[in-house]
Amino acid sequence: MAKHSDAVFLPSISVDRAFQIPLYKQIYDGIRQAILDGSLRSGLRLPSTRLLAQELRVSRNIVVLAFEQLLAEGYLEARTGAGTSVAKTMPDELLHVGRRTAQERPAPKRKPLSKRGARISSLRTTVSALLPGSRFAPFQYGLPALDELPLEVWGRLVARHFRRAPKELLGLGHGDAAGFWPLREAIASYAGVARGVRCSPSQVIVVNGSQQAIDLAARVLLDPGDRAVVENPGYMGARSALQAAGIQLVPVPVDQEGLSIGALKRTPANAKLVYVTPSHQFPLGVVLSLARRLELLDWAARHRVWIFEDDYDSEYRYESRPIPALQGLDQAGQVIYVGTLSKVLFPSIRFGYMIVPEDLVQAFVAARALTDLSSPLIEQAALADFIAEGHLASHIRRMRALYLERRDVMKDAIRKEFDGLLEVRDTEAGMHFVGWLPEGADDAYISSEAAKAGFHVMPVSAFAIAPLPRAGLLLGFAGFPKPVIRKGIRELSLIVKRCLRTARVSAPRI
Repeated sequence: MAKHSDAVFLPSISVDRAFQIPLYKQIYDGIRQAILDGSLRSGLRLPSTRLLAQELRVSRNIVVLAFEQLLAEGYLEARTGAGTSVAKTMPDELLHVGRRTAQERPAPKRKPLSKRGARISSLRTTVSALLPGSRFAPFQYGLPALDELPLEVWGRLVARHFRRAPKELLGLGHGDAAGFWPLREAIASYAGVARGVRCSPSQVIVVNGSQQAIDLAARVLLDPGDRAVVENPGYMGARSALQAAGIQLVPVPVDQEGLSIGALKRTPANAKLVYVTPSHQFPLGVVLSLARRLELLDWAARHRVWIFEDDYDSEYRYESRPIPALQGLDQAGQVIYVGTLSKVLFPSIRFGYMIVPEDLVQAFVAARALTDLSSPLIEQAALADFIAEGHLASHIRRMRALYLERRDVMKDAIRKEFDGLLEVRDTEAGMHFVGWLPEGADDAYISSEAAKAGFHVMPVSAFAIAPLPRAGLLLGFAGFPKPVIRKGIRELSLIVKRCLRTARVSAPRI
């Protein structure tokens, strides 16, 4: 039988030879208290007496005495060949010795949170937390096809750089806060070809996803009390980042052509930033028309307003060529462009990029350095190769074809199973549908009922600041095989029909 390794957790205890208390008793008290307060959990194996004696710089006999006392009192148990571990069963009264409930503990005497800290603690940072269960349940929006990832290629590139990494990539400094230069070059080339973005590599800043980019923009461009225009409904992460910075939000409605420029022109004239998702508006999925893009740029230039362009889901357009990015149409240097690879590859990669006007580069790089210095360099090097060697373009082409198939399967299944109770409009881009419910339906209630059955279906109302004229559900299709989509839509239709038959509907919406 193989012997157990001594590579186990050591109890957080210490001994002091200046104390009058015997050393074995100090060890006994330390282990006993750690068991009672839960630091050492039931069943956790302890290190051998030899190893613990070495760590504490005491005689092994002293540790043996402490262990024997703990064994005798039932705190520890020993089995031949398995070592010594915390007892799995102990009297309930022992487990509560020295513990207090939160109500019994005295309130800590310390200063309150800052105003910013209080704002942050009150914000809802993600709607996914509203739903119980797995984040990978049908029909989670924004989830790519994890079963089709080019993991072999990605793993090979990462391994290549680990094997051959020069000292610059292994930690002599944290790297350039703006990102690994070859990656910045690759991103500038990719964004120029794929999205019509006009930039040099020096304008590219590598970030840990679009969320960090929004936070940086709020820090660099806005002061507490400033106003920012946001889409309604819109991306909650952007809304929360701006609110955390003390920014006043001005919601502007979205229609079939995207952000309503007419409504925008009726907002207060002192806004400093407009946050917009023009390529595939989140969550409604509409595309900002070219005419409105030009109107938005003109309005922003006349009023000296920054535009934060979140190019969400721009890679997945199915019916026609994408409209060029706002940044590529910008003549006044007022657009901060952001893209991400989380939806293209996999969410945990946490790589995004900002493309900022040249006169803002220094400020944004300084803010990036203060946030977390830089992104992991080995992975940046691998990603640079992934783009430069054509793997990214190839993967996007494959996924575009796959997602088109899955989109059509979901659309057909909805029209077959819902008997007209869920309206879906053809989506030209993106990875999810919005299914519109009948007037008066409560999408939050239907979403919670669907979650109980194992579905991750978000209500459109959760993304809105101002009331919406109609309720709806977000239905992601990209991350799920066709049989899962068909079966899931069939089951979901039964839930929606049951909810609509009950009296649990909201009052008609304004």
